Amino acid sequence: MAEQRTFDDRDGWIWFDGKLVPWREANVHVLTHAMHYASSVFEGQRAYNGEIFKLNEHSQRLHKSAQILGFEIPWSVAEISAACKEVLKANKLVDAYMRPVAWRGSEAMGVSAQGTKPHLAIAAWEWGKYFDPKLAEKGIRLDIARYRRPAPYTAPVHSKAAGLYMIATLSRQQAESRGYEDALMFDWRGQVAEATGANAFFVRDGELHTPTPDCFLDGITRRTIMDLARKRGVEVVERDIWPDELESFEQMFLTGSAAEVTFVGSAGPWNFEVGDLSRQLAKDYDDTVNGRIPNA
Repeated sequence: MAEQRTFDDRDGWIWFDGKLVPWREANVHVLTHAMHYASSVFEGQRAYNGEIFKLNEHSQRLHKSAQILGFEIPWSVAEISAACKEVLKANKLVDAYMRPVAWRGSEAMGVSAQGTKPHLAIAAWEWGKYFDPKLAEKGIRLDIARYRRPAPYTAPVHSKAAGLYMIATLSRQQAESRGYEDALMFDWRGQVAEATGANAFFVRDGELHTPTPDCFLDGITRRTIMDLARKRGVEVVERDIWPDELESFEQMFLTGSAAEVTFVGSAGPWNFEVGDLSRQLAKDYDDTVNGRIPNA
C-alpha cells in the first residue's frame, strides 16, 4: 500500500459525534469556534497489543479539560472509552496512537462561546516512536525554549487545551531549525518545567527528581513512571528545579504517551548520560504497557 503522508487523506474510520464515519468525511466548518478561539481539548493515548493503556484515566482527563474550558462533553467517560475501543477495532489496529478531541463548533461566532455546541471525535493510526530511535538511544538534544509556561493565574494550565500548545509548537519548530530534536521549557518564574510535549525527569545519586506540575500537566505517563520507580525503592522527589542546578544531575529523560520514555543527552549547555536507572525505568514502562510484570 502506498505511503499515506497527510492526515486528511487516509482510509479508515473516525468516531464523530456518536458514530463512525469514513476518515475523509470527518470534517468541520472553517468557522468552527475552536479554530478561531482555541476552544478545544484533546488526549493522546496509545494502544499496545490491542489494549489502550490507562484508557479511563485519559477519558476522565478529557472530561475535566473540557470542564476547565467551560463546556461539557455530552458523552460520559464510559461512553468515550467505549468509543475509543470501537475506533481501534474498526480500523483493525493493535498497536496505535489515539487522538480523542472535543471542541466548540460553528453554531455561533465571536469571542463569546454562547450558542456553540460541544463536539467530539476520536481517531487512531499506526505511529511508531515519537523520536528517531537511533537518536533516542544515545539521548536526544534539547534546545532551550524562548517561550515559558504561563502562570496558573494567567491560563487554564491544568487543561490539556489546544491553545496551550501554541508556544510548544513554536519552541519545537525553533529547536528543529537549530538542529535539536526538541526544547526544554522553563516556567514564568524561570524554573525548569517540561519539554514541548513531555514531562521531565532527572537522576542524581540514585534519586529521581521532577518539577512540581503547578503550571503544566501532571502527565499520566509521568505518574506511571513515578509509581514504577517507587516500586523499585527509588526515592522520587517532586520539587522546584532551577536551571543552575541542571549541571548537578547525571541523567535526564522525558515521559509522555507519545514520547513514552525518551533519554536526553543534552539540554542547552547541560549534558547527561543515558544511565542504568533511566534504562531500567524505560524497560519497566515497556513491560507495563505491554501487559508484562516488570522484573524485580
